[in-house]
Amino acid sequence: MHNDTNASADSSASAHLRLIQCVHQGSTRAALVENEHRVRLTDADTYSLARRALESGTPLAAVVQDSLTGETLDYGELVEQGQLLPPLTHPDPAHCLVTGTGLTHLGSADTRSAMHAASNSDEAEMTDSMRMFKLGVEGGKPGEGKIGAQPEWFYKGDGDCVVAPEAPLPWPSFAEDAGEEPELAGLYINDDQGRPHRLGFAIGNEFSDHITERYNYLWLAHSKLRACSFGPELLIGELPSHLEGTSRITRQGETLWEKPFLTGEANMAHSLANLEHHHFKYAGFRRPGDVHVHFFGTATLSFADGIKVNPGERYEIDLPAFGRPLRNPLATPDADEGAVTVITL
Repeated sequence: MHNDTNASADSSASAHLRLIQCVHQGSTRAALVENEHRVRLTDADTYSLARRALESGTPLAAVVQDSLTGETLDYGELVEQGQLLPPLTHPDPAHCLVTGTGLTHLGSADTRSAMHAASNSDEAEMTDSMRMFKLGVEGGKPGEGKIGAQPEWFYKGDGDCVVAPEAPLPWPSFAEDAGEEPELAGLYINDDQGRPHRLGFAIGNEFSDHITERYNYLWLAHSKLRACSFGPELLIGELPSHLEGTSRITRQGETLWEKPFLTGEANMAHSLANLEHHHFKYAGFRRPGDVHVHFFGTATLSFADGIKVNPGERYEIDLPAFGRPLRNPLATPDADEGAVTVITL
């Protein structure tokens, strides 16, 4: 936790803790991951623990330790029984804003430009994606206390678009594609003065419609209005600068596609502080009490390799530093309900 608008991490909470949320006896509870098999319940949900930290001026890690109960649960059983929840939720989903930034990772411009058009070293013939990426490379890490180039930014929805780890990701009837995006997500809460505080980070599957985006870049906003998932674990503490993970598609235990990916600031064109500044600089995103989930981008997509994910196949995003992988199957496409009719009052 911290007290500045750039959402930089607090050194007092540098020791890593990993926190999940689950349904326990009909209520939402946070639990500390003790090992791959056991979690220890706290006496509240993550949002309530964060509020305690804000009100007392105590680091979140210390509040979590003080909230631990004597009750432990089997981690595997929580997964099997469908009791896992996203590691941070707001009691009112309308007060959870889900957003993201693109073209932030070294190599991400190649993936995006290949979707839109061939890039060219001539400035006049560069794709918009390559121009945006170049801005980030040249000015995305401006140094402490300075403001750098602003990144691409997009909106995904409110808390209702978030799917719990292990739960199926819905596929709208109008969607052309159901493609994963393996990313880091920053998790935040605004205090009563509207100052953003970062709780930590989680694995994210930003989940987009790349065919819609590829058809016309001006449809990017449409392509992002889909479900997403993050977790299952919230990493509290400093983020390692270099992270290596694996993104894969499986069906009934068989790997259909797999690729390594890199993240962390050492592999990014932008600093986290710069991305956070350009999100929270808008007063509307500093509403007291709100939760923010912000995806930080990727350079690795199965879609770029010509993969089409089908219902029943499962996305798996594995970053060892974050504990259990984030896994979600793809649901069967929603039934086509036809045109939406607006009724005049």
